[in-house]
Amino acid sequence: MLTAITRAFRTPDLRKKLLFTLGIIALFRFGSVLPTPGVHTDNVRQCLAQATEGDAGNIYGMVQLFSGGALLKLSVFALGIMPYITASIILQLLTVVIPRLEALKKEGQAGTAKITQYTRYLTIGLAVLQSTAFVALARTGQLFPNCREQILLNEDPITIITMVIVMTAGTSVIMWLGELITDRGIGNGMSILIFTQVVAVFPSELMNIFRKSAWTFAAVLVVGVFMIAAVVFVEQAQRRIPVQYAKRMVGRRMYGGTSTYIPLKVNQAGIIPVIFASSLLYLPQLVTTLFANTQNPNPVVQWISQNLVTGDTPVYMITFFLLIVFFTYFYVSITFNPVEVADNMKKYGGFIPGIRPGRPTAEYLNYVLTRLTAPGALYLGLISMVPIVALAVAGASQNFPFGGTSILIMVGVGLDTVKQIESQLQQRNYEGFLK
Repeated sequence: MLTAITRAFRTPDLRKKLLFTLGIIALFRFGSVLPTPGVHTDNVRQCLAQATEGDAGNIYGMVQLFSGGALLKLSVFALGIMPYITASIILQLLTVVIPRLEALKKEGQAGTAKITQYTRYLTIGLAVLQSTAFVALARTGQLFPNCREQILLNEDPITIITMVIVMTAGTSVIMWLGELITDRGIGNGMSILIFTQVVAVFPSELMNIFRKSAWTFAAVLVVGVFMIAAVVFVEQAQRRIPVQYAKRMVGRRMYGGTSTYIPLKVNQAGIIPVIFASSLLYLPQLVTTLFANTQNPNPVVQWISQNLVTGDTPVYMITFFLLIVFFTYFYVSITFNPVEVADNMKKYGGFIPGIRPGRPTAEYLNYVLTRLTAPGALYLGLISMVPIVALAVAGASQNFPFGGTSILIMVGVGLDTVKQIESQLQQRNYEGFLK
């Protein structure tokens, strides 16, 4: 990996792309620490220090992760990339339900551009809702439950509307920066920004662990190295289904007769099931928050508060694990259609050796995919349980750095970016068979 990056910096055009990408990342991180107008920065800093020591830092864990720690600082880029991720997931699910979106998906590049435009509109709408909710929490003091300092300088409607507009505009700028990286830089822009936000919180979290215990810090590093190696191994693992294309005559030319394969990854769903499960488990916390001030609390609400709010209970752990397994199968089933793949193979004269084209091919692909998804789902569940188990058993930091979603994002985006750098190096340094 380091060799590929060194070679890329020695190539003038690739060096320009890498420097452009690093410049966008620096600008992006500047917006993550730039406070929104109307925020009392000194009080926010004090409340944030108390939240790090207490339990408040884990309340908005997923959004805080995808904002690179900018959410609780109420910065311009406080929402981070989370509205765009949510909008993309919603559009992917609606593509299966709404025939119009499914038809757009099959239209190729023009249809994809239209779906991307819908994603942008939905992202802005979600950004307005999320920014309004977080400003309201800051105004009522629920953003930092254990802190009594005043977060906002002024609570008049003009200040609140200004904060909502600035945060929503920050989300729009993030989308623009991601597209700039995709067009003029290296790698997928949105993935690079997500990677940046996840990595940005590592130094502070590791420093907090080191301050508490040097032995715990060393153990976390050892566990992190093993987890990274395991995630790299599983993310690269795939089952290759051989495909043979029969020879056919088109006019006077012979086509086909080639051999290829269908790569089925062990982790076909990526990190989407973890995001789904985490988002769904925020609902019990919302329910307990709504009914917290009632004089006669419902027994059901009490049971939810005791078992499904904090991650150190067996009920929470089992529910989280089962949700990840369920959403892994669900997401794979809507993103990979064996019948469609089999029909396309049959249309172009392709077949799997030993399997008849058409329905038998679809049944074989479904058979392989179902059994391949099982270890992938277990892998996602076990990796995501690491920070929860570390908190419950070992008493480690709540923001365990080498856990769940963060490690999956870092390894996945890192591998994809290095592959793109290597492919561009091969295109520029390919000498061919003749000199």
